[in-house]
Amino acid sequence: MRLILADDSVLLREGLIRLLEDAGHDVVAAVGDPEALLDAVERHRPDVAVVDVRMPPTYTDEGLRAALEIRGRRPAVGVLVLSQYVEKTYAAALLSGATEGLGYLLKDRVSEVADFLESLERVRAGGAVFDPEVVRQLIARTTRADPLSRLSPRETEVLRLLAQGFVNAAIAERLHVSPSTVEKHVAAVLDKLDLPRDPGYSRRVLAILRYLDG
Repeated sequence: MRLILADDSVLLREGLIRLLEDAGHDVVAAVGDPEALLDAVERHRPDVAVVDVRMPPTYTDEGLRAALEIRGRRPAVGVLVLSQYVEKTYAAALLSGATEGLGYLLKDRVSEVADFLESLERVRAGGAVFDPEVVRQLIARTTRADPLSRLSPRETEVLRLLAQGFVNAAIAERLHVSPSTVEKHVAAVLDKLDLPRDPGYSRRVLAILRYLDG
């Protein structure tokens, strides 16, 4: 796939370039600031942009704001956000829109090369990928919230996997249950969270938003 990398660390950029090119991908641009990132996306129209949250000049949320701008300008471009820490507010902001072709991983996950490359493929294919640690910490913030407390431990686990971007078949495989059992758990989650049956909205996405932003 055609990729753009945006990270202020030259060392990390060079390491990612080698890793991705060794895997057969084409890194069409590697930049260190949000302005260069936006320019590169407009010029190269990559399949996926890999973006660090904290970039110059203030090293706070420049990368995130650039990622959100890419989502608005070029929705066909997948965005995989990398962060050194769990940025709860930032994750909630990313999830406030469509989650197709979107990922949020901790940088430590890059060291697990096979998982990182698989995450890129899922984002490119229009899937959603969220780091298990990000999801765990966000869930920990919401365990006392109502109606989330209505969920059983198994329903909570199913929703956690949904938030990571897994489809029913993949959840069934991970939990060693049948797909029909997963479907029943998902249906129970959607009902217990009192989500509206509006054809204009995905109830699954609403469930994830309710869970992470609760």
